[in-house]
Amino acid sequence: MKKYSLVKKEYLVPFVLVTTLFFLWGFARAILDVLNKHFQNELSISITQSAWIQVTTYLGYFLMAIPAGLYINRKGYRKGVVLGLILFGAGALLFIPGTYMETYYAFLVCLFIIGCGLTFLETAANPYVTELGVPETSTSRLNLSQSFNGLGSLFATFVVGQFFFNSDETGNVVVPYSILGALVLCIAVIFSQVPLPEIKHEEEDTYSSTSNGWKNLKRLFTSHKLFVFGLFSLLAYEVAEISINSYFINFVTGEGWMNDNLASVILTCALAFFMVGRFAGSWIMQKIRAEKMLMICAAGTVICMLLVLMNLGKISLVALVANYFFEAIMFPTIFSLALVGVGNLTKSASSLLMMTPVGGCGFLLMGIIADCTNLVIPFFIPLIGYSIILVYALVLMRRWKER
Repeated sequence: MKKYSLVKKEYLVPFVLVTTLFFLWGFARAILDVLNKHFQNELSISITQSAWIQVTTYLGYFLMAIPAGLYINRKGYRKGVVLGLILFGAGALLFIPGTYMETYYAFLVCLFIIGCGLTFLETAANPYVTELGVPETSTSRLNLSQSFNGLGSLFATFVVGQFFFNSDETGNVVVPYSILGALVLCIAVIFSQVPLPEIKHEEEDTYSSTSNGWKNLKRLFTSHKLFVFGLFSLLAYEVAEISINSYFINFVTGEGWMNDNLASVILTCALAFFMVGRFAGSWIMQKIRAEKMLMICAAGTVICMLLVLMNLGKISLVALVANYFFEAIMFPTIFSLALVGVGNLTKSASSLLMMTPVGGCGFLLMGIIADCTNLVIPFFIPLIGYSIILVYALVLMRRWKER
């Protein structure tokens, strides 16, 4: 395979700046996995009830993804990032008055606003990174940026987990969110002053206006069938990945393997494997095709889920942690592969792809199954998700060989 530069020199600074955003939303999403168990302990609610934390946050992705795409089509990547940061920061700071309302639903509203902000950030940043260099390295480039998403997740589960679970007196949920909100708004000010070069496609002006936004979406579904398969594969990944993250502490503590504090540490270790997988995947995919890498990793996740479902004790725990390594490259790889060939429809396509985190609502189904049966059976849901991704990778491999 011919060797290409990962990032064009003129885009190095924008690449570094945008990559910092990946850390932020990794942190924001990973807090939910700790917050879920914290609310169960503090409010004496079931797994199903606490799952509404994920549902309301990721519902923001579903409802705001297309509006975000239309806004970014018209205003550009930078303004999309700034608006996302403002919503993110405002939602986090609203935890301060929310705590005085003394109701679970006030926090859900705050999380919904944060979810809307994250939608703008991810809809802008993910496709933007894929275009800061030659198409041949887009997958590797997005995996590198997404590695910092893993770093943010790791940092969140360890720091916030220790804050909530390391003593008899649990921490106040306002503290991490108020700090995060202030930081995010400061970053919004920085991005409002720093120009990000817009990447122009041939004939882009014809399709970039809001009035043509819905036509763009229709064209994607009618003319880009492989994109549609990629869209559903990304949804399957989000169902599997977010559900496992949210369920992890409940599962390992419910099986009697460890307490909440140790569980948050083990989850941090699992996310460390995830981050290593992202960095390793970014390097490996400069040498082998992304389609092949996705196929290998999808097969690994399917095997891991089968071992968990066999309920083999420590072997199942090891398989659950190992799953984080195999799944690490999936989101950026599927995202970038799905965008191959869409050209001037990239912004519209990315808005559809950013609807897929609504798959996090799958944790609600896992919670219902767990409350009605046992803690192992819910892992059939991520098994189905990873199996869909494996089929997608096999289709991509067959298409590539036929060329």
